[in-house]
Amino acid sequence: MKEKFDRLMDILKDASNLGNAAAVLSWDQQTYMPPGGAEARAEQLATLSKISHQMMTSEESAKLTMDLEPWISTLDPESIEALSYKRLRHEFDKMIKIPTELIVTFAKAQGLSSNAWVKARNESNYELFRPHLQEIVDLMKEMITYLGYKKRPYDALLDMNEPGLVTDEILPVFQQLKDGLVPLVKYCCAKDNQPSDAILHGDFPEKAQWDCFTEIVRTIGFDFNRGRQDATEHPFTTSFSANDVRITNHIAPEFLASGLFGIIHEAGHGMYEQGIPVEYEHLPIGGTSSAGVHESQSLLWENVVGRSLPFWQHFYPVLQKHFPDNRNLKNNNAEAFYRAINKVTPSLIRIDADEVTYNLHIFLRFELELEIFEGNLDLKDLPEIWNERMYSYLGIRPRKDSEGVLQDIHWSEGMFGYFPSYTLGHVLSVQLYELALQEHPSIPDEIAAGQFGTLLRWLNKNVH
Repeated sequence: MKEKFDRLMDILKDASNLGNAAAVLSWDQQTYMPPGGAEARAEQLATLSKISHQMMTSEESAKLTMDLEPWISTLDPESIEALSYKRLRHEFDKMIKIPTELIVTFAKAQGLSSNAWVKARNESNYELFRPHLQEIVDLMKEMITYLGYKKRPYDALLDMNEPGLVTDEILPVFQQLKDGLVPLVKYCCAKDNQPSDAILHGDFPEKAQWDCFTEIVRTIGFDFNRGRQDATEHPFTTSFSANDVRITNHIAPEFLASGLFGIIHEAGHGMYEQGIPVEYEHLPIGGTSSAGVHESQSLLWENVVGRSLPFWQHFYPVLQKHFPDNRNLKNNNAEAFYRAINKVTPSLIRIDADEVTYNLHIFLRFELELEIFEGNLDLKDLPEIWNERMYSYLGIRPRKDSEGVLQDIHWSEGMFGYFPSYTLGHVLSVQLYELALQEHPSIPDEIAAGQFGTLLRWLNKNVH
């Protein structure tokens, strides 16, 4: 039986390599590809998706998967073989239900939709994007009919990101958080002693930001010998192996926090990918167990570490070094900067939101996704409904589509069911950090001294 297992893993390795090749093309599409290449790129990605799907659902793959089940049941459940099979079987049971033709059609639609989103966002015109979004939604609804679900259609989307999680399990968690956060935001914003965040606004040359952020993420542990950083419209991380991890960022010349916390977030994703043992990278256990776990790593570094006072006791002089002509930075200190980056104030853009308001952005998207896939929400009404919910939750209303419904890339790529993972990641990030502190109480002092190895090694051992 071990020979059959090894043969199945060989097939998976080939499919994984095809997936990595597709990831290279997708990375290029969002960084360097000229807009005119969208149609050809969509065809290329569709072809790779087709071949990969055919390999993983072939008669040989199906037979091997079924034949191995009795043998796997005799193994230690924590063995590499058993864990790999469990993860593979979960994905196989979904893949085998979806026709290859639908996979190809969806891949083409994704490629064209991503480019349409960039154009629509730059022009702040939702109508340019709506036909593509409608196609993505229609295809995903068709996919749901093939996949099936436990109770609600949205369960199928959640399962793609959080295996086994269902809508009715997450609804009470979100409701409890929302019930606490809405009044908390109002309370914080009504306080007279709100810190000033003027230090975050002004003229921050893009080159200086790029150099500064590179120094920061290199110091905290992102290995540039096994990764690189590039510019894009919406920050993301992708990897083609543990030794080739790509992080991206989008710089706002007049708002320092946007690119700063964007790149710390992506570096958190990147360090997770670089921390996966190379010998596992083609095995099912070489990937993350869930999107929420992956987001816990980015959010731990971005918020738990990156918004802490010890972090800025070390890095504030680095900011001053890279922006020597900025009077606000020159005339303030780490304490003032720490207060500024933790100011609670409603913002239109999710990725620029503070920790208190951030999850209200997630609840809005979660509720809209539920209505799209389980209700009667017409996509032509989406911008108006989005704006009304923003006002209801945060007391602010987008003035244009790029500040509202067009701000995130996720829906253009069919990433419905992903947003709840950010909230789960927030919760998990704090729990993991508390566990790390129990074993290593000196971590905050080490961070203040610019030493991040203890925390990163703990994450490598216990999470990555």
